[in-house]
Amino acid sequence: MSDDPRQAAERYRLDRRLRDAGIEPEPEKTSAPERGSTAAERAAYVETQIQQAIRRGDFDDLPGAGKPLTNLGDSHDPDWWIRRKIESEKLSGLGPPALTLRVEHAELADRMDAFSREADVREALEDFNRRVVEARRQLLGGPPVVTPTVDVDAELAAWSARRRAREAAASPPPPMRRRLRWFRSR
Repeated sequence: MSDDPRQAAERYRLDRRLRDAGIEPEPEKTSAPERGSTAAERAAYVETQIQQAIRRGDFDDLPGAGKPLTNLGDSHDPDWWIRRKIESEKLSGLGPPALTLRVEHAELADRMDAFSREADVREALEDFNRRVVEARRQLLGGPPVVTPTVDVDAELAAWSARRRAREAAASPPPPMRRRLRWFRSR
């Protein structure tokens, strides 16, 4: 309904003339709540729109209709939707720095073994140390950063030893010389 009494009165007169002529007037369409309306008015409007859509059949034949939601778990998790999105999109590197750096520290040796040059390993280790120190200085909240920095020279020596061991395991053994024996026949 309109807030203007003149419009409401004119609408009433028009409806009355239509009824007198034997024509049923169209019901007034609801419009979106005005700006500054209360939360209850907005909720009522939304609920009305949902009920009308159900009656029209707008929600029929949706994928998954009538099927239970999967992977809800036993406990209430308010962030279930974001966790599911992270899993489905296979996103990584999300979360507070304390946790991501901890995971990265645990996988550091495998990451370093992927490099083939010592300069690349040194650069990656120095970058890791820089990010650990930077995360310790930040006051963003979340869990404290307890990830240690790494000794670059010691890690380079370990990387070099692992690389030599891999190369030794991958290279074929030297061919064995076959010794020919000459037997004397008596």
